Amino acid sequence: MNPFTHIDNNGDAVMVDVSGKVVTARTAVACGRISMSRECYEAVRAGAVKKGDVLGVARLAGIMGAKRTSDLIPLCHILNLTKCGVEFIFHDDTCELEGRCTVKCDGKTGVEMEVLTGVSVALLTVYDMCKAVDKRMCLKDIHLVEKIGGKSGHFEYDGGEHHEG
Repeated sequence: MNPFTHIDNNGDAVMVDVSGKVVTARTAVACGRISMSRECYEAVRAGAVKKGDVLGVARLAGIMGAKRTSDLIPLCHILNLTKCGVEFIFHDDTCELEGRCTVKCDGKTGVEMEVLTGVSVALLTVYDMCKAVDKRMCLKDIHLVEKIGGKSGHFEYDGGEHHEG
């Protein structure tokens, strides 16, 4: 049996047929971080980056990215999102900015790709707005934190341990 839902028995890429699935409430959360120099970090924290409101623009970009996921990822379904939000958490000890994206919808398929896209676009926007100050910024640890709803049930990130089987 083929373990990959986006590949048919001939090995061809296909969009998963969700027509027979039941509409359920779906929620997902993803997070990631961008590390930067102390100078850049302090400028973002103080709202003193010359390009403007870094967090405000990045928040909007993340929401827009989540909404446009099906335009970017070829086999993703178009979803009618009922909630999308992006928040940021400062980590002073490591000069890292954490982005978190939360998405909800009532649908036949999950919103994992939407939250991963949303947080990625938000962090990429931070990079774009700050690259004049620090070109060595690094995006990292982008991952699904939690998924609720759907046939596969509840998922919570456990630290990234991969298990065979």
